Amino acid sequence: MMDQPHNPQLPLTGGRLTLDDVAAVARNGARVHLAHDARLRMAATRAWVASVARGELLGEDGEPMPVYGVNTGYGSLARVRLPLDAIRELSLNLVRSHAAGMGEPVEPEVVRAMMVLRANALAKGASGCRPALVDTLCEMLAKDVVPVVPSRGSCGSSGDLAPLSHLGLVLFRGEEEDEASSGMAWHKGVMMSGLKAMAAAGIPRLIPLPKEGLAICNGAQLTTAYASLAVHDASRLALDADIAASMSFEALRGTLRAFHPDVHVLRPYPGAMASAAAVRGVTAGSSLADSLPEKVQDAYSLRCVPQVHGSVRDGLRFVRSQVEIELNSATDNPIFLLNDPSANKAFSAGLFHGEPIGLAADHLRLVLCELAAISERRIYRLATGTLSARLPPLLVQKDRPGLGLLAPQATAAALVAECRSLGWPAGSDSIPTCEDQEDMVAMSTTAARRAWQVMQSARRVIAIEMMSAAKALRWRLENEPGTVLGIGTAAAYHCIVAGQTDDMTPSKRIEVVEAILASGDVLQAVVTAGVPLEVA
Repeated sequence: MMDQPHNPQLPLTGGRLTLDDVAAVARNGARVHLAHDARLRMAATRAWVASVARGELLGEDGEPMPVYGVNTGYGSLARVRLPLDAIRELSLNLVRSHAAGMGEPVEPEVVRAMMVLRANALAKGASGCRPALVDTLCEMLAKDVVPVVPSRGSCGSSGDLAPLSHLGLVLFRGEEEDEASSGMAWHKGVMMSGLKAMAAAGIPRLIPLPKEGLAICNGAQLTTAYASLAVHDASRLALDADIAASMSFEALRGTLRAFHPDVHVLRPYPGAMASAAAVRGVTAGSSLADSLPEKVQDAYSLRCVPQVHGSVRDGLRFVRSQVEIELNSATDNPIFLLNDPSANKAFSAGLFHGEPIGLAADHLRLVLCELAAISERRIYRLATGTLSARLPPLLVQKDRPGLGLLAPQATAAALVAECRSLGWPAGSDSIPTCEDQEDMVAMSTTAARRAWQVMQSARRVIAIEMMSAAKALRWRLENEPGTVLGIGTAAAYHCIVAGQTDDMTPSKRIEVVEAILASGDVLQAVVTAGVPLEVA
């Protein structure tokens, strides 16, 4: 069940949705509604589509002009014209025939993101459906009716047909209610049939009008939902990784000369400069940094933090820019341009194709793999006596033999290996579908789902590093009199150790730190301490 929202309702205009908005709707129950201007646009295109469905748009031969998806078949059957009496059944039959997904259900928060993204795409008014369609999606979000959507079965072109069709099963009905074909949904966290969920919420299901079946399922919204939440979280994780690296840097008595601002002016990548500044800010005032005069330089996992973390930041900037465009785009086919001077306002194009988001998701997965990989290398150094500037091997406490970092480091290594196994670029695959009409598909859904999975694993690796670095810093504080932590490091350290007790298993410790990271508490503690951090 979603938390009650604290903000006023967000208007869906088709043009102003942000990543923060998507996360707020997906996770915090923020309410949305169709903006007035969007309602007018939708009504206008709906009226034109209705006239086509009635056979009023005539070609030169005096016969009804074919408009894809309104009075024709779909995909490779686009040349098949349908009689007027068959048009009404077309939308519902499309949704039912395409609800062919398989596998475990998509996470409810991701489905909620998918729903608000589809509603916002329809709000652009180019898809030819009723405003009531968006109104119903908004009401489902408000009353916590979340369709059960299988996670497998989409090639990302034509959009996420199967996943969105499972949404359509819950949303639409035939002339007679039929529970068996109403799909499944969660209502306030309880799974039941779509018919029962909508009835329990008091939401009438819609009988789809011509084009509305295609309008609900023809877009890359599951792909974008995964990518939106993943890049939203990754932007925070990049800052958390800078903080974790700073904690390890101090615990390992690193040298700061590699982070000098004038060094990075000579190779001025924005991400590298921002990451170097973050480490300088977090470690400011530390007695551990630069405390070994004989040390000329550090290993790459410390010295090259600006280059690796900075490249992650730069990659995230690209991914975010792609996703932000997609959040506010029409992703349907055909789309309707009422201002066009020709009689036929329908334009068949490829706005549904998942390639722009799929390739961005592939890159997101790559940069997160690197973020996790360099973090694991720092964990290894913290746990290795010969590499840790005289920390105890495996950070085993004398009074608690055997309770060191052996297993957490192995867990981090396993997580990084899993990230790498998910790293194959899905966008490089294409298996033609639909009798070769869809002969170049994006596989973007697989790319985005993997990016989401890698994001979860990468955050766990960063959590293990923070836990390990905190353990190392605690040893320094207890065994090396006069030790002073950097202002940001101290804030992060106290935030992390406050959530742990000595009787916790390593698994529980990691889980606690991961939750602290997900909540943003570590980042907030460091900023509150006075460290300026540039958003990744």
